[in-house]
Amino acid sequence: MNVHDPAEEIVALRAEVVQLRLLANNVPVAIAYFEARGYTCRFANLGYASMFGRDEQSVIGLTFAQIIGDEAARQIQPKVDTILREHRSASYERQLPAADGGTRWIEVSLLPHLDATGTAVGAFVLIADITHHRRAELALRESEERLAKFMHASAEGIVFHRGGIVTDANPPALALLGRTLPEVLGQPALDFVAPDQRERVGAVMAAGSEITYETAVQHRDCTRLPVEFIVRTMEHHGERLRMTIVRDLRDRMADQARIHHLAHHDALTGLPNRGAFIDRLEGLLPYARARGATLALLFIDLDHFKRVNDSLGHLAGDALLQTVAHRITSALRVGDLVARFGGDEFVVLLSGDQPAAAVREVAHKLLAVIGAPVEVEGASISVTPSIGISMFPQDGQTPDALIKHADTAMYHAKSRGRADCRFFEPVMAEAAYADLAMESRLAQAIRDREFVLHYQPQLSLHDGALVGCEALIRWAHPERGLILPDAFIPLAESRRLMLPIGDWVLREAVAQARRWHLAGLASVPIAVNLSTTQFQSVGFVDAVQRLLGEQGVEGRLLEIELTERMLMDELASVRDSLERLRALGVRIAVDDFGTGYTSLGHLKSLPVDRLKIDRSFIRDLPGDTGSAAIAGAVIQMAHGLGMRTLAEGVETAAQRDWVAARGCDELQGNLEAEPMPAAAFEDWLRARQSRQN
Repeated sequence: MNVHDPAEEIVALRAEVVQLRLLANNVPVAIAYFEARGYTCRFANLGYASMFGRDEQSVIGLTFAQIIGDEAARQIQPKVDTILREHRSASYERQLPAADGGTRWIEVSLLPHLDATGTAVGAFVLIADITHHRRAELALRESEERLAKFMHASAEGIVFHRGGIVTDANPPALALLGRTLPEVLGQPALDFVAPDQRERVGAVMAAGSEITYETAVQHRDCTRLPVEFIVRTMEHHGERLRMTIVRDLRDRMADQARIHHLAHHDALTGLPNRGAFIDRLEGLLPYARARGATLALLFIDLDHFKRVNDSLGHLAGDALLQTVAHRITSALRVGDLVARFGGDEFVVLLSGDQPAAAVREVAHKLLAVIGAPVEVEGASISVTPSIGISMFPQDGQTPDALIKHADTAMYHAKSRGRADCRFFEPVMAEAAYADLAMESRLAQAIRDREFVLHYQPQLSLHDGALVGCEALIRWAHPERGLILPDAFIPLAESRRLMLPIGDWVLREAVAQARRWHLAGLASVPIAVNLSTTQFQSVGFVDAVQRLLGEQGVEGRLLEIELTERMLMDELASVRDSLERLRALGVRIAVDDFGTGYTSLGHLKSLPVDRLKIDRSFIRDLPGDTGSAAIAGAVIQMAHGLGMRTLAEGVETAAQRDWVAARGCDELQGNLEAEPMPAAAFEDWLRARQSRQN
């Protein structure tokens, strides 16, 4: 019989208790034991005690209400009663305040302790800190919520698929496909790709590439929609998913098409522009050359279109251009090409191998349809076109040559009276080159001050007194001598050189009037012809006022001559300018009267001092009955309106006597004196004064 030493047993028992407590204090679980009677704590490891701010000794003997608090005790009491009554374990989760001010999540397991008779005598409490897990779950849930919100908030489609099978799709993606979420979940992603793109998209999916590329999807109604795929790979719940952002490209492609259209078409009329026309022509020329075919290019320019803009405004001008564009396209065949080159210029390329006679017929058809009146803002207006025609291959082998020659022919059509068409001829190119050379030489003449003024007197038919003189420009060319205005003024007007020339004439005439007035030779107005460009230039009246002030010349010593056509432009503006000139003392005359289309209603409302009867009516007097009728009517009408009349170009005594007998007030012509340089005019004045004395 073995005899055990009680002391040794006690030592061994204590060692086991120490080992047990050491084990209990180092497991990652809070452990406690409560007896059923009184719910008092009989054991707690360090983890349990410190969880509630105590140590292993101070927690012993306390009730669980004293340890965890009355509120928490009331919440868990039902679970305690259940395990003691039903002898089965229970678990629950609850939150505790953390030392850092945050929240801790714990999972509590209650295990009943039964004695030998099966009576519950206590309960083991096991507590695991699950804060990390709950935070991870919360972060995952928040991440999923953010992803869900992003998917639903995104304006672009988003599709997830695993192994090519759709796992999720947001509303924009579903709207693009015309389908609902249940219809796409679990289906192969390639089923929703356009058939002609499935092989390519499938290759990208198989390669697992992260790529951005353009492709197409298929709507429920089988419509093919252009899209951009932005493909990325991501991990979700430990699984490898493919995320595809589906970007609808229809608006982008529409914008690109619109930009392309704007780059190649005129914004106002919608017609191809100059660049697009030339590109098309360059593509057609090799084909026509290979077939030995001809092409016809028509250059169309609207006559006096500027008058529409100036009188009715640019909106009316734009409306007219749109109407003209429509009329041109409507008058041509489907295969003909029409373009707007800018401003009031249009170009037509006739398709097919058409002979010159057929081309001429088309040109005359365009003359008729374009020139028909147009209702714009309640007014009936019309503009006539001038058309130049060049033919491939005889008139040019390149687009530039064909366009240039058609343009040249168009200007010749204008020079023949407008509202006409002309085919290009080689002699026109020579004339165009001569005009270019003349233009360059005119610009040099302006710089070198090669112009001079000659003066022709204007006399009273009642008493022969000097009533004025007209300043007439001459070009003192170093090699060609004195050149009359008919040889260079039309070119100057067409090339915008008339403004500096007209300014020089006006300034020189005012200076000459001052010199003669101060010398006592003449105190009569000097008449100056104005060009339309000069009269309509911004600040013209102000410039005249400054010039008179600078020269110290009274306005009565200057007369402004306007043509009838200049009076037909915007009436309110013309009347305002003329009234301001009259306020300065400047006199107003209408030159070449009878050759234009002045409305008598307009004429009577304008501050005009005299009408100059055009020399074409005086030349055939007195024998021509038509000229006599017109000249007589002008004299009578002018007197009825309170205006003086002057007969231009009086060459014979019979002409002088006839107009004098009809009551004409004044005359100008070679019968009395030819145009003379300033020095010769001064001699003429002195000789005249000597005779009168």
